[in-house]
Amino acid sequence: MEDVLQVYQRPYSADYPQVCLDEASKQLIGEIALAEPPAPGKPARIDYEYVRNGTCNLFMMCEPLAGWRHVEVTERRTRHDWARCIKKLCDEYYPNAKKIILVEDNLNTHSGTSLYETFPPEEARRLLDRLEFHPTPKHGSWLDMAEIELRILQSQCLNRRIDNAAEVRREVEAWEQDRNARQCRIHWTFSIPTARTKMKKVYPSIEDC
Repeated sequence: MEDVLQVYQRPYSADYPQVCLDEASKQLIGEIALAEPPAPGKPARIDYEYVRNGTCNLFMMCEPLAGWRHVEVTERRTRHDWARCIKKLCDEYYPNAKKIILVEDNLNTHSGTSLYETFPPEEARRLLDRLEFHPTPKHGSWLDMAEIELRILQSQCLNRRIDNAAEVRREVEAWEQDRNARQCRIHWTFSIPTARTKMKKVYPSIEDC
């Protein structure tokens, strides 16, 4: 836990950007019957029945100190999907960074193994050399600020029925462009001293002999 919190205390650096990454599923839900729009004295009505059209995956990448985020919408969330997302992060979004400081949860797909299973060894090694991993501890994924961005995305953009991935991409792109233009930042206040005070039960007890 303190490893991630120590990363968050570092100052902004264009050469060493601090990027958080997380992923979530979005269920694709279609309507059985057309919704009735509101009318004078009559609220809008939506049929409770719906049809399931599968799911899509959202990879959230964000740099809290810069007020930047990007959401990659994919059909699945496999090792290869994560690896291709990492390649985009390195080559398209941070091509000039000396090292990307990457915070993410400890899901088994989030490792160098996924890069080696997706790309030739030389390419996998090149990408790994661009990254500095800082995984969140077990049961501590809430330390990943990308989770906060995902919750904001859900409440502001995706909290309704959307029946196809193409529409999800359009909606997410508009949301992303607006927040990036305004450079919306996360005000993170949970520090190492705060953790040691409020979560002292999770620290081992050391008694004098």
